[in-house]
Amino acid sequence: MAITDSKKVDYLWKKLGYGATKTDTNAAKKAPNEAISSPLLLRGDKVWQQASDIPAVMPGSNTAVVTVYLTTAPDECTVDGTATANRTWKTGLTDWIPPEIGSTYQLKVYAHTSGNAGTAASGGTQLYATGSGNNDEWFFDYQSGVVHFIGANLPNGVNFSGKSIYVSGARYTGTFGVGGASSSLGDITAEDTTLYTPTNDSLILEPQGTGIVKINTTSSMLLPVGTTAQRPGSPTEGEIRYNSTLDVVEVFTNATWEEVGDSVSATLTNETFDGDGSDTTFTLSNSASTNTVFVSINGVVQVPTTDYAVSGTTLTFTTAPVVGDKINVKTFSSITNLDRIQDADADTKIEVERTSDDDTVRIKVAGTDKLTITSTATTISGLTYGVQNITGAGAISLTETVTLLTTTGTNAYTLADGTEGQLKIISMKVDGGTATVTPDNFVNGTQIVFNDVEDTLTLLYQSTGWVVLARQNAAVS
Repeated sequence: MAITDSKKVDYLWKKLGYGATKTDTNAAKKAPNEAISSPLLLRGDKVWQQASDIPAVMPGSNTAVVTVYLTTAPDECTVDGTATANRTWKTGLTDWIPPEIGSTYQLKVYAHTSGNAGTAASGGTQLYATGSGNNDEWFFDYQSGVVHFIGANLPNGVNFSGKSIYVSGARYTGTFGVGGASSSLGDITAEDTTLYTPTNDSLILEPQGTGIVKINTTSSMLLPVGTTAQRPGSPTEGEIRYNSTLDVVEVFTNATWEEVGDSVSATLTNETFDGDGSDTTFTLSNSASTNTVFVSINGVVQVPTTDYAVSGTTLTFTTAPVVGDKINVKTFSSITNLDRIQDADADTKIEVERTSDDDTVRIKVAGTDKLTITSTATTISGLTYGVQNITGAGAISLTETVTLLTTTGTNAYTLADGTEGQLKIISMKVDGGTATVTPDNFVNGTQIVFNDVEDTLTLLYQSTGWVVLARQNAAVS
């Protein structure tokens, strides 16, 4: 037995009107009593992202998101051979813009000679959605692009032999979708965990009222990173970035880029108290420590830890100041560290730490490190001062200025070419046998021989090789 129309209507009523599943007849269970939710499917891949760009009035030519089919060039439909003859016609195109966007998008339908779209409107028969009064109405499915003569009769007076149905209207041809690996919402494209905006457009987060932008993480947030040359061309107040040329975080303020970070500053608080012969504790206005206060009694400086101690806001004396004593306390606070001094373009500076805990002091002039001091060596403009202690045969170091030899017999040593202007001092520290040093290039001979403790040679490297500057007993041959 066929499903009755009343049951079909009841299904649609419950589905569309209440978003509910039909589980019983209308007599047994009214729509408000259906309890199983069944909302309409909203496909993310079919969402019109740029619907707001559709003009309210159908344009006279194609736009970025609208393709028009004017009356002078309508779309020719093909008959649906699976339906009653000439009852249903297919455009083969989807996403036609409905009149809800604007009344001018109302589809126009014409019957005219097949293959003659150009004169369909002027020479054909226009068919109206309301019909001609002969139950010959038509309905257009704007989503699927299908014309269906829904009335009891086909259009009155139309002979379909050798003719086609033509439609004039407009389709949405913009961007679709809000889901998948890559999707868009408005002008924003999301791909995996990345949001993209059109070229040179800003991504704006704008909380309303007193709302804030909050990033909940215990990890970190990566600032924009770029060189000085890559700074924004027209920055606005408050912009912040990491400058990889200067190795600093910088903010644009007062029409210039300024470093955000360590600086030297201190606040000095001066307070006075009166001794009473019994009180040993006094309350300071600011928290401090023993090492951040300067205490005097009647102008006599007190010794930290020995005469007094400070914890938080409490100053405690070892012995109570007597009646009439004037106690003066100077508290230093808000002290921060300075890790560099530099010029405006940061190519000349003094640094005490370039990377975390590298424990190196550097002086850079015009972009070149001129002085580098570590715990083991001092380098001045390419010349490194340090001490190499070498036991037994081997290679003389070029990275330390001084090499001390401990021989374990007759030991041979090599000395590679240095850099022009480099100094090298070689001395025997422990005499366990003769030491022979052979430079790759030696202006004064072939080799140097060290026979005794304190035999010493000072060399200078020139373009032609190592040159002897000074010699203490060491033999050159």
